[in-house]
Amino acid sequence: MNTAKVAYKPVGMALGAASGAMSGALFKRIWKVTGHDEDAPGATDQDRGWREILLAAALQGAIFAAVKAAVDRSGATTVHRLTGTWPS
Repeated sequence: MNTAKVAYKPVGMALGAASGAMSGALFKRIWKVTGHDEDAPGATDQDRGWREILLAAALQGAIFAAVKAAVDRSGATTVHRLTGTWPS
């Protein structure tokens, strides 16, 4: 296994944690700005309907995937620039 790839593993894990925190904060802000309650509904929230619960879940998933992809791609690009090797 290439040294750059091994060295990237802890960086990738840290970036993953950071992207999760960023996406969670972004989702909360978007959910609140769109006129919903402060907290998004959970799947077992008895007081919320299917539509709101599924909308919240879909929005949260889309935001998480987009932020994670952007952070992962930025990290890989930076490692490539520094080492000349693309991490995988």
